[in-house]
Amino acid sequence: MPSAPLVEPKATEGAGGAARRRVRIRRGSSRPSGGSRAFGTAPRPHGGATPWLYLAPALVVLGGLLVHPLYQLGLISLFEYTQAQVSGGAPTAFRGVGNYAELFGDPEFWQVLLATVVFAAACVVSTLAVGCALAVLLTRVRAVPRLALMLAALGAWATPAITGSTVWLLLFDPDFGPVNRVLGLGDHSWTYGRYSAFFLVLLEVVWCSFPFVMVTVYAGIRAVPAEVLEAAALDGASQWRIWRSILAPMLRPILVVVTIQSIIWDFKVFTQIYVMTGGGGIAGQNLVLNVYAYQKAFASSQYSLGSAIGVVMLVILLAITLVYLRLLRRQGEEL
Repeated sequence: MPSAPLVEPKATEGAGGAARRRVRIRRGSSRPSGGSRAFGTAPRPHGGATPWLYLAPALVVLGGLLVHPLYQLGLISLFEYTQAQVSGGAPTAFRGVGNYAELFGDPEFWQVLLATVVFAAACVVSTLAVGCALAVLLTRVRAVPRLALMLAALGAWATPAITGSTVWLLLFDPDFGPVNRVLGLGDHSWTYGRYSAFFLVLLEVVWCSFPFVMVTVYAGIRAVPAEVLEAAALDGASQWRIWRSILAPMLRPILVVVTIQSIIWDFKVFTQIYVMTGGGGIAGQNLVLNVYAYQKAFASSQYSLGSAIGVVMLVILLAITLVYLRLLRRQGEEL
């Protein structure tokens, strides 16, 4: 007996004498013969190992550049490692958390940590404010001024930190600097006082950091539909209200990225402080953690203490980043 066909047409007479064809698919047939995929079925995802194969080269490079140095940093921080151990004059002794106990028991460490946190916070807030303000300005000016501002900002961004620090020192030099002459300050030394020196370094840090924020935020603003901004302007919203109620919420993922990047960069500032304050200022009044670690490791040959400071900085940065991301997720933000 021949098998029943998969498709059985049946003609019926409807109202008005028009013939309608009804197709009935045999029950139990999930897809047509020949093994082809049924219409509308989603393709199977690739194997779980395929994405990792594409990421493998980058992971190998990151492992060599990050994981191994961090491992060595943590390992040295657990041993007694000074110039005597480096030269072979004394054996390396395991101290465990002894270096951290010595570090946390030093009042100077806590003073430097507080100064680092306050200085980094001021740099981050100032950088974000200047960068976002100039990004909005770029959307308001014509093509020629916009191009000139972009080129000037990118020039500041591309300048090496040591070059920019030297130029700023020349600008604020008490004898030959043009800033004192314009402001009528005579031979005032900006690097002598603690707060004026920190302020001078802050200006240089913001100068070389705001272009990243400006360019990134400007790109995000250009992606916002123009109809939304025009509707807000027609409703009488001011520029500050448009930024606070429309642009900032829509640009929140971009602002998260630039904020985290600024925190990482400004918390571990080294070159600007070291060059502009002569290694940390008078009697170490302008020390930050990175310069403090350098002095402990290389000036005092206490490499284990310098490594411990580096581990503490890493933990602090990871904690700040994780807490910041957690707060954003609690607000329902998709990152």
